[in-house]
Amino acid sequence: MSEPLEPITDTQMPGVLAANIGTPIKLSDLMLDGVTAEAARSGDAVKIWTRLHLTSDDRFFHRIVEGLGAHVEYRAREAGHYISLTRSGFILLVIHPDNTGDLWLDTAAVTLQVLAKRSMVAGTVLFENDIADVTAMSFPLVEIGPHDRVVCIFREGWRFALFFDFNPKGELAIADMERDLGTLHRRLKYRDLYDAIADENVFGRLIDAGWFPFVEILGREFRNLATQCEAGFELEEVEKKLLAAFNAQRIESMFVRWMAKPHFAGKERLLRSALNNFAAGDSIAVIKIVLTEIEGILREAYRRVQGKGAKLKRLLEFAVQSAEAKAGQPDTLLFPAAFGHYLKSYTFADFDPVARTGNAGSRHAVGHGEADADSYTHVRALQALLTLDQLAFYT
Repeated sequence: MSEPLEPITDTQMPGVLAANIGTPIKLSDLMLDGVTAEAARSGDAVKIWTRLHLTSDDRFFHRIVEGLGAHVEYRAREAGHYISLTRSGFILLVIHPDNTGDLWLDTAAVTLQVLAKRSMVAGTVLFENDIADVTAMSFPLVEIGPHDRVVCIFREGWRFALFFDFNPKGELAIADMERDLGTLHRRLKYRDLYDAIADENVFGRLIDAGWFPFVEILGREFRNLATQCEAGFELEEVEKKLLAAFNAQRIESMFVRWMAKPHFAGKERLLRSALNNFAAGDSIAVIKIVLTEIEGILREAYRRVQGKGAKLKRLLEFAVQSAEAKAGQPDTLLFPAAFGHYLKSYTFADFDPVARTGNAGSRHAVGHGEADADSYTHVRALQALLTLDQLAFYT
């Protein structure tokens, strides 16, 4: 994967294919209106799912897919098409009000709406390392009307996803469908990241070491850290490689991103000094500047929205809420709730002045002069910069 080479912004980047690469199979008599949500005997009332999205990790996935697939393959044979849906990686079925349908097997153009780390022009090659988040999936060249029903099954790696909306009210919510499809893609593609956050042992070790799936290192770099923590190995070698990857060009791209934010721009001289000191290897100066300025930058962001200041607890809540609002949902790759936990547990962690437990990862310990001198490492300096950078994506 390529490292970011240009200034990184929060531009929304749609990746639209120029055309569908085939035509749909025409089907009829598609009697698909719901899926039972529970067991029931003959004559009993039963709950029905008319809209659902889930992955192959869900225990109902295979049962539902097999039933849907059998019906679709049967109707396809009636139409003279002998197909096996298990051979397709992307299945899209659009069912019209008259129960006719268009079945697209690996032939429909697909758009992923992503939050890009860096600014781009049309035609730029996009690497996975350039993606900060995936927010939606759509089919720009497939006609889907408000009265249609939709079934979509797709594969990502070794996992599968299922979405269906049988639209009983005849008011298909296209935007909601695209959002849910984006969620499914994100959960499949980045399942290892979600697993690392969900695993208390792994995430706990990451936080103890000062690490988080920061947007700037999302991808291979963070995966290396998480893998080491999962194995219980020391992080020294991985951290050394990560530090080496933050050359002057990459650091400058972060600075450009910060200066695009009004609540960062007022701190230009201080932040420039921090970056210059990072390049010079002076971790003490970096940490002293960045950790003491984070709260001020958050307060300025809050003031621009609310018209007044707030105490730290409210500022941390505001950061999480801003990220959720920006991404449109709480479980995106920005991991806002998890970052809120990271801020409270690490960046703004309390310390015991009697037991002298403070280290240079804690803004409180640094601000009160209670951080152990040996804890002012270059790794912690990078973590401070990445924490600040994360807030640039959030606010």
